[in-house]
Amino acid sequence: MANSSSEVVPATPLLKDDLDIVIPTIRNLDFLEMWRPFFQPYHLIIVQDGDPNKTIKVPEGFDYELYNRNDINRILGPKANCISFKDSACRCFGYMVSKKKYIYTIDDDCFVAKDPSGKEINALKQHIQNLLSPSTPFFFNTLYDPYREGADFVRGYPFSLREGARTAVSHGLWLNIPDYDAPTQLVKPLERNQRYVDAVLTIPKGTLFPMCGMNLGFDRELIGPAMYFGLMGDGQPIGRYDDMWAGWCVKVICDHLGLGVKTGLPYIWHSKASNPFVNLKKEYNGIFWQEEIIPFFQSAVLSKDSTTVQKCYIELSKQVNEKLGKIDPYFNKLADAMVTWIEAWDELNPPKVAAGVTNGPTKAK
Repeated sequence: MANSSSEVVPATPLLKDDLDIVIPTIRNLDFLEMWRPFFQPYHLIIVQDGDPNKTIKVPEGFDYELYNRNDINRILGPKANCISFKDSACRCFGYMVSKKKYIYTIDDDCFVAKDPSGKEINALKQHIQNLLSPSTPFFFNTLYDPYREGADFVRGYPFSLREGARTAVSHGLWLNIPDYDAPTQLVKPLERNQRYVDAVLTIPKGTLFPMCGMNLGFDRELIGPAMYFGLMGDGQPIGRYDDMWAGWCVKVICDHLGLGVKTGLPYIWHSKASNPFVNLKKEYNGIFWQEEIIPFFQSAVLSKDSTTVQKCYIELSKQVNEKLGKIDPYFNKLADAMVTWIEAWDELNPPKVAAGVTNGPTKAK
């Protein structure tokens, strides 16, 4: 773990005017001090969870906007019910109000990590590098990311696929406290991740993964409308599945639209473990439900008419309602919230017509 950084940041950091950093929190953001050399040039969107009357202190010198529950209710009106309360899933409101092309989101218990040489890791820089280079979802390169310095496509890799696909998501990892579920926490309370693997790889088309939202970058214009973290927390029968739900939806849609998802570098230092008994109460239903949720996503097929992220997401919401609604009424409610999310997104983000994938408005029929 590092308390400060000695790395020199360029005079004009990469994507300075094209990226927002989204942070969900219930506490003062003292952790930003150690990230100052890397984060200070960028705009922060802070989404305050819990009591809106509590004052959140942000270190001086940062450019930020802060939204609490009162702000969410004011901006979204009746549609605010799609944003979770008392759960870090509220971070997705920050994705919705951002006007930048790229998003990096991080939890407030994530600190600057060091690589094996002792150098502090600029996680944001690595995410940007991942997002600005192509992915290889259609054919696995055994040397991992062929676009990294010192790597290339191995013998036998089809030349017709070497241009790659646009990268929509960069999923980073964690040193120290692993992102375990409650049962694993309980049987391995002292386990720490000390393995630094210097690799970035594309998750193959047709393969799902458990996305973690604590160290995550994505192209908001390519996949933003699908980055909905669901209904979790207060008043809901499930928690701690917000980022994974978003990841399953995102991966199905990326596969359908020919977009890439990378995982691996960068690492952050996850500083503290959450209470496994509290986590078990939140995860209890999800541990059972995921055995049916994951096969649902593995078999999900989107139609040729779903040519935008919004259209894909609306079609997926209908499948959630029809197939997962049989598991529990919660999924009918979640399917409705998915539609509300897209409607709210389109209201705050009038569509732009661009080459390739466009995210035009789509309402449920």
